[in-house]
Amino acid sequence: MWKMRCVLCLLLFCCSAAFVSAQRSGNVTSKWLTLSGDAPKVIARGGFSGLLPDSSYNAYALAQAISLADWVAWCDVQLTKDGVGICFPDIKLDNASDIDVLFKNRHSNYSVNGVTQTGWFSIDFNFKDLALVSLKQGVYSRAPNFDGTPQQILTVQDVATQLKPPGLWLNIQHDSFYSQHNLSMRRFVISLSRSVIANYISSPEVNFLRNIASRLNPRVTKRVFRFLGEDDIEPSTNQTYGSLVKNLTFIKTFASGILVPKHYIWRTDSSLYLQPHTSIVLDAHKEGLEIYAADFLNDVPSAYNYSYDPVAEHLSYIDNGEFSVDGVLSDFPMTPSASIDCFAHLGKNDKPQAKLQIISPEGASGDYPGCTNLAYTKAASDGADVLGCPVQMTKDGIPFCLGSINLIDRTDAAQSEFSNMAIPVPELQIKSGILTTNLSWTDIIQKLKPAIYYRWLDYRLLRNPKARSNGTFMSLADFLTFAKNATSVSGVMISIENAAYLAKQGLGVTGAVMDTLSKAGFNNQTVKKVMIQSSESSVLEEFKKSNYELVYMVDNDIRDIENSTLLEMKTFAKSVVITKDSVFPSDSSFLIGQTNIVPKLQSANLPVYVQLFNNEFVSQPWDFFSDSSAELNNFVLGAGVDGVITEYPGTAARYRRNRCLQYKELPPYMSPVKPRSLLELMTPQSLPPAEAPRPVLTENDVTEPPLPPVAKVNPASDNGTAKAPASAPSGQSSVVASILMSSVAILLAIILVS
Repeated sequence: MWKMRCVLCLLLFCCSAAFVSAQRSGNVTSKWLTLSGDAPKVIARGGFSGLLPDSSYNAYALAQAISLADWVAWCDVQLTKDGVGICFPDIKLDNASDIDVLFKNRHSNYSVNGVTQTGWFSIDFNFKDLALVSLKQGVYSRAPNFDGTPQQILTVQDVATQLKPPGLWLNIQHDSFYSQHNLSMRRFVISLSRSVIANYISSPEVNFLRNIASRLNPRVTKRVFRFLGEDDIEPSTNQTYGSLVKNLTFIKTFASGILVPKHYIWRTDSSLYLQPHTSIVLDAHKEGLEIYAADFLNDVPSAYNYSYDPVAEHLSYIDNGEFSVDGVLSDFPMTPSASIDCFAHLGKNDKPQAKLQIISPEGASGDYPGCTNLAYTKAASDGADVLGCPVQMTKDGIPFCLGSINLIDRTDAAQSEFSNMAIPVPELQIKSGILTTNLSWTDIIQKLKPAIYYRWLDYRLLRNPKARSNGTFMSLADFLTFAKNATSVSGVMISIENAAYLAKQGLGVTGAVMDTLSKAGFNNQTVKKVMIQSSESSVLEEFKKSNYELVYMVDNDIRDIENSTLLEMKTFAKSVVITKDSVFPSDSSFLIGQTNIVPKLQSANLPVYVQLFNNEFVSQPWDFFSDSSAELNNFVLGAGVDGVITEYPGTAARYRRNRCLQYKELPPYMSPVKPRSLLELMTPQSLPPAEAPRPVLTENDVTEPPLPPVAKVNPASDNGTAKAPASAPSGQSSVVASILMSSVAILLAIILVS
C-alpha cells in the first residue's frame, strides 16, 4: 500500500512519460557524434539517488517518471550470504541503510582489494535477515527527510519485474571479493539471465567480463569495462587503470564498451578549471567501443567553467562539436534527459520559445565582479535583455554602478589603504562598512579593485576565482554608453536605494540619475527601455513625470497582497519585483505551496519580475533537483512570471531557447514540479519544521513620505577619510571625466558585444 501511494505521489511531479518515446523520434536536429549515431543513454545510478535513498523503490520510480523514455536503471549488485543478488550502492550496508541499528553487533572486518574495512557486509546476512532493514540517504550533504519512510532492500529481480525499466544495467564491482567467500557473481548473473534481461553488465575486473562472455548474448547484453582511478590496480592484470586506458585494443577483446570517470575526458587543473579534453572518446570510438561517462552529480561543485550549471556540464560531454559520449551515469537523471532532448544542438541565435525578460542586475556577476565592464560584456553576450546598474554615490557626487553602498562587499576596500575607515552604520544596518560616500571617484577607480561577491561562501562555493578582481568600475555614464551601443541589449534597469540617507549626506541620487540619463540621451528615445527600480516608493515618485518604467521592489518574502495595496502601488509603479519565496514559499528547502501573488499583480496590469536566480545548487529548494534550469522552468511555466532577475543570464537565455517548450505535450523533465510533492514522500516525523507564515503586504508597507531635501553639507575636514581631488569636478564635468578615464575599456566591451 505504501509503495503504491509513493508511486502516485511521484507521478504528481509531472505529466506521464508514456508519450515521450514517440515524440523524441522527430526531435533529432543533427546526427549525434556517438558510436551508433543515436542519442546518448541516460543511466540513473540507483534511480534518482541524488534526492532519494540510492537503489530504493521510490528512487527508481522517480527516475522512471521524470527521465527519457529509454532511460537505463543502474543496479550495483551485491550478494547476500545465501547468494541472493541485491541492488545496493556499496559492499558495506551500514552507510546507506539502518542495518547498524537493527544488528548492532554484527559488524565485521574484511579485506577489500587489499584494504581492511570494517562494517556490516552483505555476505554476513541471509536475504531474509534484511527484510526489516530500511534504506537511507548515504550522502550526508543531501536531505535526510526521506529516511523515515520504510524502504526495503530490493533484489535485482524486484527492480526488473516491479519497475520494469526500459533498460537495466548491472554493475559487478567486487567479483573477486565474493569469490574469496565462496559466492559466485558469474553463477548469479548466468542464472539471472534466464529470467531477466540485463542490457548492460559492467565490472572493473577483466577476468569477470572474460568469464561471462561465452554465456551471454552480445546482441542482448553489452559487456562494459569500468575504469577506476588511474592509479588503482586492476586485480586480474595487476596493471593500473591508467595504463589499461592506453590499450583499448586489448579492452575490445572482452568488452563492447567502457565506463570512465568523467575526468578521464575533461580534466581539471589544481584550481578546478578545465583543461583541453583528452582523446579517449575518439580513441574508443575508433576501436569500436562505446564510451560512457560517470560521476555526474548536480550537488557537487565541478569545474568553474560551467558556472555551477549542470546542463552546461552535460552538454560539454554530449554536444561539443567534436564528440559525444554514448551515455552518462547520473544521480540526477532528469538533468541529462533535458540536456539531450531539450538543450543539445541549440544555437545562440535560435528563436526563443518562451516570452521571458532576462534581467541581469549587475551583469554576469556569477562569473565576473559585478558592475564591471567584463560582467556587462558577458551578460550582453550571454543573452541578457536588460542590464542593471545599482547606483551608488561617491563623496564628490559621481553616480556609479556597484551592488552595495558598502565597498567591503564588492571591492578590496577592506584590504586597501582605506581599511581603517570601516565603521558601523546602524541607519543602513551595516555592522562594519566603508561607504562609497566616504571616497571620491578617483579614489575608487585608482586605489581599489572590484571583487566578485561570493554569495554562497558559507558553503565554500567560490565563483571564478581567477577573475576575482578583474574588470574596471563603471560610472553611470559609462554604463549608459555601453548599454546604448550594445545592440543585443533592449534596456537598462537603474536601481536606487538609500536615497533618504544619501540626501542627509548632501547627495541627491535621484537628481544625479535624472541628469545622467538626460545627458546620455535616454530621456527622449524609445530604442532602449529604461527601468527605474527601488524598494522605496518615494524614489519612484520622483520619476513619475518621466516615460521610464517604474519598478517597485518588494524585497521581503510575502504570502499575499491586499487589494488596497495593489491600488496604491499602481499610483507609483508600472511593474513589480518580488522574491522567489513570494511565489513558491519553502521551509527547510522544501516547497510548501504556491501563492497567488503573480496572477494577482498581473490582473492589476503589473508585470512581475522575480529575483534572485543563481546557478549554485544551494540556492534552490530540493524540489528543483539541484538544477538551475528546472528552477527557471517552474517559475516560467508553473507561475507564469514575466521576467527573471539573475546573476547567470546565460543559463536563463539557454532555457528560453530550449526546444521542449514548443512540444504539444511537455516531457516530464520539462514539466513544472508540483509544490509539496516531496513532502508526500515523508513520514510526519520527517517533515521539516513549520516556519512562521510570511506577512501580507499592506498599504502601509508601500506608502512613504516624500524624500527629504538634499542637505547642504560643508566639506569634511581631513579626519581619516579620503581626500577629494585637488580640483573636485562636479555635475556633468565629472561624468565626462569618468568617460574619458575608462573609454578604452568601454570601446573594447562594445566591440566584443556588437
